[in-house]
Amino acid sequence: MQNYKKVFLAAAVTLAFSAGAMAETLKMGIEAAYPPFNNKDASGNVVGFDKEIGDALCAKMKVECTVVTSDWDGIIPALNAKKFDFLISSMSITDERKQAVDFTDPYYSNKLQFIAPKDKDFKTDKASLQGKVIGAQRATLAGTWMEDNMDGVEVKLYDTQENAYLDLTSGRLDGILADKYVNYEWLKSDAGRSYEFKGDPVEESDKIGIAVRKNDPIREKLNIALKEIVADGTYKKINDKYFPFSIY
Repeated sequence: MQNYKKVFLAAAVTLAFSAGAMAETLKMGIEAAYPPFNNKDASGNVVGFDKEIGDALCAKMKVECTVVTSDWDGIIPALNAKKFDFLISSMSITDERKQAVDFTDPYYSNKLQFIAPKDKDFKTDKASLQGKVIGAQRATLAGTWMEDNMDGVEVKLYDTQENAYLDLTSGRLDGILADKYVNYEWLKSDAGRSYEFKGDPVEESDKIGIAVRKNDPIREKLNIALKEIVADGTYKKINDKYFPFSIY
């Protein structure tokens, strides 16, 4: 009887430990206003490339994950305030951001490219853009690039990419600089059909990573999971759902 009790107790402890491990839940932060990478569907659910990659990483790490949305301007402070555990929202890896957070290995590569009306002569050199009004999202690589490289050009910064597109279609902007793949998606929409890419990409070395709090060990777990979803074809399956070319 004594041995039986010990075995029973050991089994109960093991079961409780396993249940606790499986019950771990992580929160992933997403802006949810940047299609096709992250946005909300008609029912208000967060969808998009970032969300699906995040779900795939969580499955590899064998944890449950929920989504916490945040405005872009305050998304890094929200991460550091522990409102979520990692941030997967198409964030460019920059030296400035590395002072506040750590990044995983890149999970896709990005380019910056202008769009403007098809029927407008729109050249993308600094001299040709003088006198024009160019839109970009605030606190993004595109906004920073415009401010650093296009002095003398009027730049309007927006809280969301969608608001920049609204001002472009209403005629308040001459063009927009944004991530190529976000522009690619918008150009396929009814609103975007009268617009096109202009010039070559102005930046082709932009790497997108998952942000975590400084020295958080979850970074390495995410890196391992990312390698696994690339190796087993999960990444390609998600990629091909959104793009007819690889963005990895």
